[in-house]
Amino acid sequence: MTIGAALWAAATSVIAQQGVPTAAGLWEKRNQSAQPEGWFRIAERDGVYEGQIVKMFPKPGEDVAAWRCTRCEGEQKNAPVLGITFIKGMRRNGLRYENGTILDPRDGATYDALMEVSADGQSLVVRGYLGIPLLGQSEVWYRLPDDALETGKAGPAKGAPARGGQRGGPQRADRRDRAD
Repeated sequence: MTIGAALWAAATSVIAQQGVPTAAGLWEKRNQSAQPEGWFRIAERDGVYEGQIVKMFPKPGEDVAAWRCTRCEGEQKNAPVLGITFIKGMRRNGLRYENGTILDPRDGATYDALMEVSADGQSLVVRGYLGIPLLGQSEVWYRLPDDALETGKAGPAKGAPARGGQRGGPQRADRRDRAD
C-alpha cells in the first residue's frame, strides 16, 4: 500500500466515524418504574473509554457518602462509590465498545463488558458477562444532556424518549448471571 493510499484510508475512516454517535457523555440508569438509579459519565481518553458514577439516587435514610467499595481490590479498595471509575478499557468499534470491564461496587466483582450505543445516540446497552457475552446480562441506559449535573435538569437529551416512554423498558444487569 502506498503512503497516499494509507493516508486516504485513515482519512475516510475518521470521516466515517464522525457521523457515528459516541458513548461519551452523561447517561442515566433507570429502575423498572422508570425512576433514576444512577448517572454515569463516560469519557474517551487516548482511544479508551471509561465510565464513572457521578450521581446516585439513594432511598430515604441512605447516606451516599458512606457507600464504599469495601470488597474492591487494589487502588479502589474502600474508595467512595460516588466518583469511582467502574467501566474501564472499552475500545470503540463503530457503535460497539469492546474488550472492557465493569465493576460492581456493591460486591467488588469485575466482569468483562461491552457496550453498544443506539444509532440515534440516545440509548446505550451495557452488558457485563463472565467469559463469553452469552453468560451475562444487559441493561439500557439513557442519554442525558451534558449539562444535567450543573443544571439539575434530568430531562432526556434532545431526541431521547421521555421517562417511562422507552420501548421495552429498562433491563436489569446489576446482578450478572453467575453462581454465588
